[in-house]
Amino acid sequence: MPVIKLKDISTKAPKEFNKEETKQKFAGMLEEFSELQNLLFASSTYSLLVVFQGMDASGKDGAIKNVFSSVNPQGVTVVSFKVPTEEELAHDFLWRVHEHSPAKGMIQVFNRSHYEDILVTRVHGWCNDETARKRMKAINDFEELLTEHGNTHIVKFYLHVSAEEQRQRLEERMQDPAKMWKYNEKDFIEAARYSEYHKVYEDCFEHCDKIPWTIVPSDQNWYKEYIMLKTILDVLKKLNMKYPGLKKT
Repeated sequence: MPVIKLKDISTKAPKEFNKEETKQKFAGMLEEFSELQNLLFASSTYSLLVVFQGMDASGKDGAIKNVFSSVNPQGVTVVSFKVPTEEELAHDFLWRVHEHSPAKGMIQVFNRSHYEDILVTRVHGWCNDETARKRMKAINDFEELLTEHGNTHIVKFYLHVSAEEQRQRLEERMQDPAKMWKYNEKDFIEAARYSEYHKVYEDCFEHCDKIPWTIVPSDQNWYKEYIMLKTILDVLKKLNMKYPGLKKT
């Protein structure tokens, strides 16, 4: 896989994409997703793990809300991995993650994930390069375990937002009453380390690529969500799932 350099990847939709046409396609794709998720749940043979990674204000929460708006809530769970608790720190770094791996028939969404332990920890110097390499190997082994023994299909998204768009969104949190609850002054401190985060993300893409990453241009929400849903649908359609039929008694 070629080395990914985020500075060479646009954060905006290609010019040939029309906003209104893309939003219409997205609406139709939501209906298709509803049917495929029902198939996944009913057949209970496979599971899907969807990993969302991205810098603050890259649009993870909104994407989860809109991309999964058409599916049955009984078949989808979302978990956010924040600062580890004292109990979690007493175990290996994947201990708190493994219990949230999806059961057959389920879609599990990670809003930030096990990758935080080789990203924010490196930027802040809490994890050195040697430890990060060991953790990357453990992550690769963990994902291989899920795919080979749990019939889990993994989709990994990096929401690629520009520094300018990120700052604008962070400033909106100070002005829009509906977004003020998201405001955290530390987000601006983290945003100032934009290039440092790019560096550790690129290292992550290179060494944790057995399951490929999808780099999603995220300055425009309508395009971001379209690409994410299309990627998920492509994975589910390849499973050729069928309803199990009547149960024998």
